[in-house]
Amino acid sequence: MLKTPFRIRDLQRKLYRKAKQSSDYKFYTLYDKVYRVDILTYAYKRIRLRGGTSGIDGASFEDIEAYGAERYIQELSLELKENRYRPSPVKRVYIPKSNGDKRPLGIPTIKDRIVQMATKIVIEPIFETDFEDNSYGFRPKRNAHQAMDEIAKNLIYGHTTVIDADLSKYFDTISHTKLLSLVAKRVVDKNILRLIKQWLKAPIVESMENGKVKYNKNHKYGTPQGGVISPLLANIYLNVLDKFWKTERMFEKYGARIVRYADDFVILCRNPYNHNQILERVKAVLEDLELRLHPQKTVVVDTKQGSFDFLGFSVTTKVSDKTGKRFPLIRPSAKAEANLREKVKNLTKRNMTVIPTEEIVKQVNTVARGWKNYFYYGGCSKSMSKMGQFLTQRMRVFLRRKHKIRTLGFKQFPNSFLYDKIGLYKMPTNAPWTQKVNACERR
Repeated sequence: MLKTPFRIRDLQRKLYRKAKQSSDYKFYTLYDKVYRVDILTYAYKRIRLRGGTSGIDGASFEDIEAYGAERYIQELSLELKENRYRPSPVKRVYIPKSNGDKRPLGIPTIKDRIVQMATKIVIEPIFETDFEDNSYGFRPKRNAHQAMDEIAKNLIYGHTTVIDADLSKYFDTISHTKLLSLVAKRVVDKNILRLIKQWLKAPIVESMENGKVKYNKNHKYGTPQGGVISPLLANIYLNVLDKFWKTERMFEKYGARIVRYADDFVILCRNPYNHNQILERVKAVLEDLELRLHPQKTVVVDTKQGSFDFLGFSVTTKVSDKTGKRFPLIRPSAKAEANLREKVKNLTKRNMTVIPTEEIVKQVNTVARGWKNYFYYGGCSKSMSKMGQFLTQRMRVFLRRKHKIRTLGFKQFPNSFLYDKIGLYKMPTNAPWTQKVNACERR
């Protein structure tokens, strides 16, 4: 875990406190903090830890370190100080989605990612004071499990009619003009605003299948997914919806709570009959932001009868056989389980048998452990057990193929061999809440 240096943490605290004192306070001089060598160095370490591919210039972390990271940062600091820095075009790549579509990502160069991270380090504490408690995505000390806790709490309190909202191409439809005006409500440093505008306007370069290169210039909408600062800008934009919910007293008027994680949000309603009124009001706010709800993917769910997926979890309510009371049942979605299966299958397919077993196990364990860390929540025990069985089955298939064994392999590769000899990751079989109960009993 990379620790924030004291000087930088102290600066962030001062900016946060100043912004917290008055919601109308505007910051005029922040750019000189962005090109501070210690902040740029810390920004570099953070993006280095994240990893990622090269941008349009092809420069890698290894190239920077061969050149000398300290020297590189010093030169970048001077470039920013003298206002010679100009962002490079963004490289467009596509990653496959589970439904067969492709999600577009914009990959800035490492240099641009460093400057974006440095800017984020400086301005994020300011905007954190303005964000509402119902927002959980891409914020310090907030995560998906906290969002699910909020959903579970409201389901317990009887908010069982849920509007599962889906924004159409959110990151592609953010208005640059409106976003910059929202940023300028707090940050009026012209150099910071210029940086953000340049990142938003940077040409998007895409390599076509026919070998040609496509340039998308002069666009007025969108912030590329893949940019370091994009999640913060996305939160600033949709904070308008959160503020509307609070100032218009939507909970008091309609008995409805909103839980948002970046561009994904759900509205939990206590009254099962007023969701149409709520939707109309939400649509009006989004229209002012030039956004719209996806007509097919935005649905209303009665969790007493059905379920909805949010952040990879499937959510419904059930009646307990023991108490007779209704409770929220939250577990990994079928899509989340399918994603894990697909990743593990790709790592253990027939043409991978030429790779040493220990390397395959290492890669499978990384995927499995990451999946467990995210989905180890709520009523996940059955799903964890099921995925654990799949891991042993799939590894047994891999070993049978590698060693040309015709049997099912249970005798040659029992679970004890998989776990103890080759070190396959073992999924937990108990849900996290049972461990808390057991810990209380031991006390």
